[in-house]
Amino acid sequence: MRTYVITGGTDGIGRALADTYLERGQRVVAVGRGARKGAQWLAAARRRGTAGRAHFLRADLGLVAENRALVARLRESFARIDALVFCARHFRSDRLVTAEGLEYTFAHFCLSRFLLGHGLAGLLEAAPKPVLLNVAGPGGGAPVHWDDLQLARNYDGLTALAQGGRLNDLLGAGFHAARPGSPVRYVLFHPGVVRTGFSGQYTPEAGAQVEAMRRSAPPVEEAVPPLRRVLDHPPAAPLSAFVRGEPLDPYAPYGLERTAEEARRLHRYAEELLAARGSGQP
Repeated sequence: MRTYVITGGTDGIGRALADTYLERGQRVVAVGRGARKGAQWLAAARRRGTAGRAHFLRADLGLVAENRALVARLRESFARIDALVFCARHFRSDRLVTAEGLEYTFAHFCLSRFLLGHGLAGLLEAAPKPVLLNVAGPGGGAPVHWDDLQLARNYDGLTALAQGGRLNDLLGAGFHAARPGSPVRYVLFHPGVVRTGFSGQYTPEAGAQVEAMRRSAPPVEEAVPPLRRVLDHPPAAPLSAFVRGEPLDPYAPYGLERTAEEARRLHRYAEELLAARGSGQP
């Protein structure tokens, strides 16, 4: 039996993957911040007779402390993780500073994935064919505001989201630089727009645009097969990227040298933030 840990596993693409692997006889740990959605997912698993392999862990991934607590619980509960899947994302039209003093989109969409990726790397490396699947938006090439990474001066929700996509590219590029020789296959994946819940806080105008997008988007189930292919058969390369199942240069659009340099810069920045909050280690 393989163990899959899926953030955002109680809604949208994350839930579709969680249900898929439960039905295939695997153990699934769904991570979400909503206890109600977690209970609903567990109840659905009981109705299908898969409750014995379904686990829900509640965590607000926008908070460093809750990411660390999640890592600790997973380390205590499992000897290995075969696949770690990042699906959680929450859009904000308005800038929000967390109780820990961090801009929410950066903390939730980037720093959480840094913490979980490195914090759970040991459990992944204990698996025979480990894969870390980061569902983001590889290859977008949005600029990184290095002098204002948390957008304190000119916050815009779309800017924060686009920058987050580029930062996730850098997380992928930086993973193996920090862990040379790791057997983990790090996969960046853009599934395209599908009919998910579009979790977020929107202005009325943005909310209307999202609703129109939801009505015309294909069902979430269409995103599952290409994601399942990379989970079932991880690529040979340590780092790879895909858009709707089609391969993409993981260092696009800026090339290997610049991407590697920026990945190191992001890694140092994340470690400094964590050190200021109790530990430099994920």
